[in-house]
Amino acid sequence: MKKVLGIFAVLILLTVVSCSSGPSVGRVEAGTSADLSGYWNANDVREVCEVLINQCLESPRVDQAIRAMGGRTPTVLVGRFRNNSSEHIDTAIITSTMETAIFNSGKMDFVAGGDVREELRAERQDQAMGYTDDNTMASMAGEVGADFMLFGTVRTVVDRSGNRTVRTYYVNAEMTHLTTNQRVWMGEHQIQKEIVQPRNRL
Repeated sequence: MKKVLGIFAVLILLTVVSCSSGPSVGRVEAGTSADLSGYWNANDVREVCEVLINQCLESPRVDQAIRAMGGRTPTVLVGRFRNNSSEHIDTAIITSTMETAIFNSGKMDFVAGGDVREELRAERQDQAMGYTDDNTMASMAGEVGADFMLFGTVRTVVDRSGNRTVRTYYVNAEMTHLTTNQRVWMGEHQIQKEIVQPRNRL
């Protein structure tokens, strides 16, 4: 009987240990500061986009370019943000965040580019095939041309010594006039992180 009880106790203990070894998951409120690994994360995206968009919209050169348009709201095409860093960064998140910030500012409009633009053009071509009523068919030549293009790069510099690593992210952005190729605005924001690993104990 004691042997059976002992085996039963061991089985219960193994069950408890196996259940407790799984991941613990909890919900985190959006915008909460959390930096677990020291690598690029959602907080970095938010910080970079806020800083760069504010720099752009408050730039005297941008104001001058807008005034030169005679009161018309300029349109911006947000191009690619190239990842030239040493780690994987989904720069499409930067692009979409920039588009939202530009649109919500009220100072500029933005036009669709890339895959979205190609999908819209394909839909207009499909409508022109004769399946759509002429009164509701979208025009093939009704696109609004962009005045400016916004694009940029993400780079990293990593410095290591012993158990300490300093990782610096350089995010550059610039806005260029599509007709003249003149740079209307250039901005940069840096994020620097120090990661200290625990020393191995012998």
